[in-house]
Amino acid sequence: MLRAATRHSGHRCVVLCLASTAATAANLFLPFALGRALDLVLADPEGARATRWVLYCSALVLLLAVLDAGETVLGATTTARVTAWLRLRLVGHVLSAGPRAVGRFGPGDLVARLVGNAAQAGTAPATAAALLAALAAPAGAIVALWLVDPRLAAVFLCGAPVLMLLLRALTRDSSRCAARYQEAQSLIADGLAEAIGGFRTIAAGGTAGRETARILRPLSDLSREGHLMWRVQGRAAARAVTVAPLLQIGVLAVAGVLLVHHRLSVGDLLAASRYTVLATGVGVLVGQLSALVRARTAARRLAEVLAVPPMSYGTLPLSWGQGELELRGVTVRRGGRPVLDGIDLTVPGGGTLAVVGRSGSGKSVLAAVAGRLADPDDGEVRLDGAPLNALSRDALREAVGHAFERPALLGETIADTIALGVRAASVGRVRNAARTARADSFVRRLPRGYATRCTDAPLSGGEVQRLGLARAFAHGGRLLILDDALSSLDTVTEHHIAEALFRPSPGSTRLVIAHRASTAARADRVAWLDGGRVRALGPHTELWRVPEYRALFGAGETVRGASGTPGAAGPEEAEGDDPGATGPGRKGGPS
Repeated sequence: MLRAATRHSGHRCVVLCLASTAATAANLFLPFALGRALDLVLADPEGARATRWVLYCSALVLLLAVLDAGETVLGATTTARVTAWLRLRLVGHVLSAGPRAVGRFGPGDLVARLVGNAAQAGTAPATAAALLAALAAPAGAIVALWLVDPRLAAVFLCGAPVLMLLLRALTRDSSRCAARYQEAQSLIADGLAEAIGGFRTIAAGGTAGRETARILRPLSDLSREGHLMWRVQGRAAARAVTVAPLLQIGVLAVAGVLLVHHRLSVGDLLAASRYTVLATGVGVLVGQLSALVRARTAARRLAEVLAVPPMSYGTLPLSWGQGELELRGVTVRRGGRPVLDGIDLTVPGGGTLAVVGRSGSGKSVLAAVAGRLADPDDGEVRLDGAPLNALSRDALREAVGHAFERPALLGETIADTIALGVRAASVGRVRNAARTARADSFVRRLPRGYATRCTDAPLSGGEVQRLGLARAFAHGGRLLILDDALSSLDTVTEHHIAEALFRPSPGSTRLVIAHRASTAARADRVAWLDGGRVRALGPHTELWRVPEYRALFGAGETVRGASGTPGAAGPEEAEGDDPGATGPGRKGGPS
């Protein structure tokens, strides 16, 4: 991943590496220039050659300042570009993987990886480019010492292996600390995401203090690993500080002896002292190596997300048909347990199938598999004879529309959220869909009507659900899947929407996850799920004779509706959304 990120900003990394190398070269040449200028000043204070070398030193100092400023700007922009590229790639992959990624990591952990870890990994190319130059400085300084006098380089090389061992130990220990630190961050983020999703439950239960303690429980681990990282770096720096002065003293002592015996000039002594400082510049390497270790650890966590396989699509177009849906031996497992177990179902083109069952019977999983929001572990799903996994993305998503229990209001405005995923959605199409979903009246009452921003629209849970239905109606397609998308509607609104939804429509098949008898009664057939299997399949009127089937809907649903159909509750006199389902704007939920 880091190699790919480096290639993405390759030209910037090359320029940064060249700038860092140029700065290193200037730093290596400066001691020689200073030493030469000092010798000439001592020999002839007013000589032209001494003046020229002093000017050379001034130019080198100015050049170093310019290069340092350029490195700072280029390093920051490179890091920002790489971080943005990583986040874009990861967000696209997470959306492609869908529920697999969320189930594997959890929303809070994913956010921590996409935000914090991506930022840390984004520093790697710039840090690596600067590190090459930082490594060149000690190597060049040792060569320069050898050129001044080989004995000076020999003295320094006696202690160089100790410095290398220190850097190796730093890399190993920092990697372990950084991994545990980032894991603790993800645990806190995951707990926070869960608490935000259930904030009303926490407020109603008065458990804010307990939840705060639960979320921050990993904080002690975070603190421990953070302090451990600082201790690791501190120990490395302290050992380096102990070794480096000894090497410097040794080199200067030998240089002093050589000076006394006229083997070195005063300028050579000055240059040797500067080169020794550059050769023992472990402090710079410690910081850069630590940053690179944290970046590599973060990149490993991002690679774990990319390892989740995305949903792949075929290349086939969808041939002509009426929207016949077939599930053949569909099995889905979660945690090793079958949620759906060998489901065989056929919904004729233009027909309606209501799926009912107790909580946990696999209804929502069946809806996800039928629209290929998830793939079965075994079996096959076909639409008009074509396997869903063989269809191209465009053909599949154009043919299948969805409405969810808690739709997310994506897009800037109300009109945008209704038109989401609809090609060339006209104003008339959007408003017709809103009228069908009984949403047009309350949308027009908003401050700017359909142009109202979603975040500025105070909507109840039922109104949010109606916007999700309007989106599905605007989408159209051969297959419309409603996953409990009528649950927050009052009975009057549900009655009107159900009339439009279940009206015979050749070429448009509907699969409805139902919790109300009134909804199931309108479907052509009902599939009764029990324990991941189809317990019964038939018209609602026939299944209603079974006491256990009637018990699915509760005592309140056993009245006769206006049509006289058993279990079909008729419209109530008062209209209003479900009082228990409210939520402003975008906070309708994650679907």
